Amino acid sequence: MTDLGLTYQDLYAAELDPTLRRGAQLFDVREPDEYAQGHIPGAVNLPLSELAARHDEISGPAVIACLGGGRSAQAAAFLAAQGKRDIHNLVGGTAGWTREGRPLNSGPHP
Repeated sequence: MTDLGLTYQDLYAAELDPTLRRGAQLFDVREPDEYAQGHIPGAVNLPLSELAARHDEISGPAVIACLGGGRSAQAAAFLAAQGKRDIHNLVGGTAGWTREGRPLNSGPHP
């Protein structure tokens, strides 16, 4: 996806584990109550509503997730526009992750 010449890449659930093993951070941009109901293990909650003020917390490669991939695509485009590199949007989000039979954690922490 291109935004003003800056880009992020789409990533599918099967590609997430190898990407994390290579050092990427995983961020979930849903609101805290949504995140607490179930999130991908290891995902750090960074709500989309706070991203503009907190985007400096993301350094290096990152994968952005939400429930279905829409909010994470917005977040990834924003981060790319801020000059962040190696940003990935998790296509299908947490819902796609669970449709493949993958586990979720619940509660407010990764």
